[in-house]
Amino acid sequence: MTASANLDSLRIILPAVAAPVGSYVPAIRTGDTILTSGQIPMKDGKLVSTGKVGRDVTLEQAAEAAGVCAINALAAVASVAGGVDNVKRVVRVAVFVNSAPGFTDQPQVANGASDLFVKIFGDTGKHVRAAVGVSELPLDASVEIELTVET
Repeated sequence: MTASANLDSLRIILPAVAAPVGSYVPAIRTGDTILTSGQIPMKDGKLVSTGKVGRDVTLEQAAEAAGVCAINALAAVASVAGGVDNVKRVVRVAVFVNSAPGFTDQPQVANGASDLFVKIFGDTGKHVRAAVGVSELPLDASVEIELTVET
């Protein structure tokens, strides 16, 4: 199945790409690679997950927020690639988790994005990854994701 067919079967509609709030672009192509700026869990124009994971946000809520970030990143990629079906493979996912002191389950939060990319792209959705705990994120978002794909 194609990525767009998999999105349909998962009942996922890619949102409009959020307008930048600074001096950057949501995604950029260089050769056969597309990289995104950091994507936070925005849905219908609202930030859906804020606070420290492990204190204000549960692991499960953060993993779900990572999935929202992943969809936003994929929308940014699709806008540059001419659609999700032009993505050959997901190369790298960087996941930043707004972590409470002592929270060390960043990889499980990142699985919320990683597992979704595999559901959408199959084996070509498997990727290298960084899952990093940070002390703060923009707008107090609980999670932020950067995505790199090959087209």
